[in-house]
Amino acid sequence: VQLQASGGGLVQTGGSLRLSCAISGGTVRSLAEGWFRQAPGKEREFLARIGNGDNTYYADSVKGRFTISRDNAKNTVYLQMNSLRPEDTALYYCAASHNNVAISTHAYNYWGQGTQVTVSS
Repeated sequence: VQLQASGGGLVQTGGSLRLSCAISGGTVRSLAEGWFRQAPGKEREFLARIGNGDNTYYADSVKGRFTISRDNAKNTVYLQMNSLRPEDTALYYCAASHNNVAISTHAYNYWGQGTQVTVSS
């Protein structure tokens, strides 16, 4: 299973971005997919997960601002990010897991490369 993340960029405070994660070698419906981020000097942080039946789970830090979704036909997972803040600046990663309720980095089996998100104040 391979994952390819894209959609990062530079945005002003209060702006929006949509990240995409294209998956090959597996189907999104058979896996749980998650988004994480890592800022310089910090540990990788769980943000959101989508699993069986498209059930979703969010970290408190992004609940109400970020939305995870997936398109089965395109085998792609998205992260819509609204009301962005400077503290959201980080390298964002998508990942996939055989564990439907995975939220820790150790529970994810497959990782994409990161895509940089920078929020200016």
